[in-house]
This record gives sequence, C-alpha cells and structure tokens, in this order.
Amino acid sequence: MTAEIISIGDELLIGQVVNTNASWMAQQLHALGISIRQIVAISDDKEEIRTALDNAFSRTDLILVTGGLGPTRDDITKHTLCEYFGARLVIHEPSLEIIRKFFAARGLGLTEHNRSQAEVPDNCIPILNYHGTAPGMWFEKEGKILISMPGVPFEMEAMMENQILPRLSAKDNNLVVVHKTVQTHGEGESILMEMIRDWEDALPGNFRLAYLPQPGIVRLRLTAFGADKESVASQIESQIASLRRIIPSLIFGYGNETMEEVVGKLLISKHATLSTAESCTGGYLAHLITSVPGASEYFAGSVIAYANQVKHDLLGVSEDSLRNFGAVSEQVVREMAEGARKRFGTDYALSTSGIAGPDGGTPEKPVGLVWVCLATPQQTISKKFMFGEHRGRNIRRTALEALNLLRLQLL
Repeated sequence: MTAEIISIGDELLIGQVVNTNASWMAQQLHALGISIRQIVAISDDKEEIRTALDNAFSRTDLILVTGGLGPTRDDITKHTLCEYFGARLVIHEPSLEIIRKFFAARGLGLTEHNRSQAEVPDNCIPILNYHGTAPGMWFEKEGKILISMPGVPFEMEAMMENQILPRLSAKDNNLVVVHKTVQTHGEGESILMEMIRDWEDALPGNFRLAYLPQPGIVRLRLTAFGADKESVASQIESQIASLRRIIPSLIFGYGNETMEEVVGKLLISKHATLSTAESCTGGYLAHLITSVPGASEYFAGSVIAYANQVKHDLLGVSEDSLRNFGAVSEQVVREMAEGARKRFGTDYALSTSGIAGPDGGTPEKPVGLVWVCLATPQQTISKKFMFGEHRGRNIRRTALEALNLLRLQLL
C-alpha cells in the first residue's frame, strides 16, 4: 500500500506552525509497511484542496488529510470533502454527544457553531474524537481510502493510534517493515560513514540505512523489509551486533534513548553519585541530568560558576590558576571538577568551561574552545574540544561531551 499526506493550513505555509503531524504520521504508516510517496502542505483554499485530492488519488492508495475541521469560517476542509464526494452533511449523533459532554464539563453551553461540528458527509465513516470537537472522516473511493483528521496534534494522534492504525493494519499488507535506531556520539556524520562503509556496503538488499545527524549525535536508522516480522527483527539485531564490533565506544543507546538517560542508568547500577560545576554551559548540563525521572537518586547538585569569583569562593579554584591560565583552561576546569566533588561529597563530578560565542574569543582562545573535566575517586580526566561559532550548538555539544566522558568511565 502506498500513501500520501496532505496537510492543510495557511499557518504551515508561512512558517507560523511546524508540520510535526506529517512526520509523526509518516513514522506510524512506515511501521505498518505503508510506503509514503509524497507529503504536501497546501492553503485553506477550496480549489487547492480539490487539486491536491485529484493528484493524490491518481498516484496512491491511501490519503491522509489533516487540518481545516474547526468551527471557524477559514476551516473549509469538511465542506470541500462533502462536495468532492457528492455527499450532504448530516448530524452524527455519537459525535454530538461527545461535543455536549465536552462543553458541559467546562460549564459552557452548546452554540450552533459547536453543534455543527458533529455534522459529517453522509457517505463517510465517522471517526470519533474523544479529545476535541471535530470528528474524523473515512472515505472509500474505487478501492482507495481518504482519511480526514483534525490538525490539533494530540487529537489526530489519538485517532490514529486508537482507531485508524488498527483498521489499516488489518487490511491485506504482506510487507513487514522493522526499524531500529542506533544512537552514536563521538564522530561526525562523514567520519562515521567512512568508519562503517564496509559494513554498510555489505547490508542485505532488503535493508536501508539513514544517517540522522544533530549537534553532538548521529543517529543511524536501520530499516529492513520482509514477510515475517520476527525474522526481519532478528536480521536487524544481527546487523547491529556486527556494527557494535566496529564502533563499540561510539554507540551509547538505541531507539529514543538519550545520553542523560543512559548515564543515569549506569550511575544507578553502580550506586554512584554525581555533581556538576558549570561555566559555559550555564546549568544546561544539570538540566539534562535532572530531565530524567529519578535523577534525585544519583544527582546531588550543581554550581553554576560563571564569574571567576564564584569559581574561587564556591569551588576553591585558586586565584593563581585564574590569573595565570584564565577561566578557560585545563588547570581551572580540573580544579572546578575536583572542587565540586569535594563540596557535594559525590563519587563523580563534571565541569565545563569554554567560549560559547559568538563573541569573546581571542587568537589564543577562539570561540568554540571548550574544556570538560571528570573528577573520579581515582583520577581527574580533562579533555579539550574545538567546536564552531554557534552558541546554542556549542553549549549542547559541551554538555554531551561531558556526559559521554562519564559514560565511558562508568563502562
């Protein structure tokens, strides 16, 4: 089965709203073995919608449409679909009951505009919306399917997960698609590609590999196609086992695992504690650590030592080190980590200091120069990095490098 996604809304075309719906739907459909042929975004215009529908029906089996189902005058999708399929609008009583309860629970009366939300074309299969007021619509035409849903993400996702995907998966579809994502850190996309080139070239013909880079991380999404899900999943695990032998230290997790989650699990498994001392990351490292539920089990706290005086007063960094080497130096970052470990009484402490940019660099210490350090019960390990000139990316990459330094040590 092939599919096309049509996203309706002027807000998408002017960049006011990011089209997250399309990417989420594409992932869900691909997991069912449904191939996405095209994703388009169009305006709230009747002729644009009709043209998009004609084009989609000419080249695909399944069309998913989102947007334009609200009660305001610019929401014209339902009326356009009603005309397109030669139908008339009728009240769908189960949807009307949901709408009544929706407004009653909020102490509001039901207006005529609200009531009209329960109207659907008489030749569609209504899809109940338990999280909003606009029902979805399922049409079938000449063996092809069109499904229209609200553009509100949590309403659309609930419809897809609970009603639409189960129905689609029950249709005859012999192709099984299995994905697995490998999370890597430590090398950029081009270098990583060279490191695993032979492995990639040897992948079976039913495999696809995608490189998904972001600051500090490259995700490798491995996709395999076949007739039997268990067999395909086994093939993927076999290929990933081979990959682990090539880049064992670069792989830190799988699927949607984050570096901070992986480090947290390692700290728990070793009954170890952690603290941080941050300069250039300004608390972002501690934010990542505490974004993981249960971080209080291993994370004691942080000192955001942006000013030199704070480095000296709270972390015990010597004035001689600050004067002779500067805040962005190996000497200072080591004293920061050791000072944090002592102050918080933790097993491990991470520290960061650098020139995040876009200003503040010198020929000797350019923007993007960063030091990270890990103090352990046995030793203090420091590393120097040269990043770019983008402040946000530099902060993100610094925090990830610090966490990865701890990850490797814990392993």
